[in-house]
Amino acid sequence: MVQCMTPLAAIADTLDLDALNQEFETATPQDILRWAIRMFPQGLAQTNAFSIPVTIHMLYEELQPDRRVPVIFLDTLHHFDETLATAERAQQRYQLDLHIYQAVGANTREEFAARYGVELWRHDIDQFHYLTKVEPLQRALQDVDVEAWVTGRRRDQSESRRAMPILEQDSDGRLKINPLANWTRKDLWRYVFQHNVVYNPLHDRGYASIGDEPLTTPVQAGEDERAGRWRGSAKTECGIHV
Repeated sequence: MVQCMTPLAAIADTLDLDALNQEFETATPQDILRWAIRMFPQGLAQTNAFSIPVTIHMLYEELQPDRRVPVIFLDTLHHFDETLATAERAQQRYQLDLHIYQAVGANTREEFAARYGVELWRHDIDQFHYLTKVEPLQRALQDVDVEAWVTGRRRDQSESRRAMPILEQDSDGRLKINPLANWTRKDLWRYVFQHNVVYNPLHDRGYASIGDEPLTTPVQAGEDERAGRWRGSAKTECGIHV
C-alpha cells in the first residue's frame, strides 16, 4: 500500500486527540461536525454507504457549511438495488457533491466477475473487499484531496466497535471522525423520523446493517446490528476501518 501523506498529517500530529476525544464524549454529533468544518474548511469529506445517511442530512440540511462537503460512495458493483436507489434519492434531495468509486477495470458485476473471478467473495473475501472497497477508498481520498473524513459508525453496532474513539488517525495520517460514536440505534432512528431523513427501505425488511447483496442477510431478534454481515464467518469489518 502506498502511503499517501496529505497536508493533514502535519495538522493531525499537532492535535491532542486524547484531550479532544475526552471533550467530545459529551458533545453532540452536530458539535463535532461544526468543529470539523472549522478545522478543515477545504479538506473535509465523508464516506457513506446509503444505509441511513444521517451525517449527510446534518451537513447538507442542518449545518450547511459554505462548502458542500464531498460524499464518497464506494460502488462495489454488488450492492442491493435498494441501496443504489437510496443513493439516487439522496442525491436528488440534498444535491450532493457525490464522488463514486469502483474497482479498477470494472463497471458492472459481470465485468468484475470476468476480470477478477466469479463469486470472488466466496473464494477470497479479503481480496474481494480490497478490490471493491479498500483500494477504491484509498484512491478516492487522494483524488478528492481529503484531509479528514467523516464516518457513520457507532459503538453499539457491534462488539468490535465498542472502544472506537470519536477522533482517530487512519493509516495514512488523515483524521477519521466518528461523530455518531456515542449514539445508540434508538438515537439514530429518532433523528431519522424527526427530520424525515432518506433511508434504505431494506431496513423495513429486517436488514439492520446493509452491505453487499451476496454477503448480507436480515438480522434476527436479539442479534447484534451487524450480525447479518458475513453471516457464518468470523469477519466483522470489510477492511476500510481496520
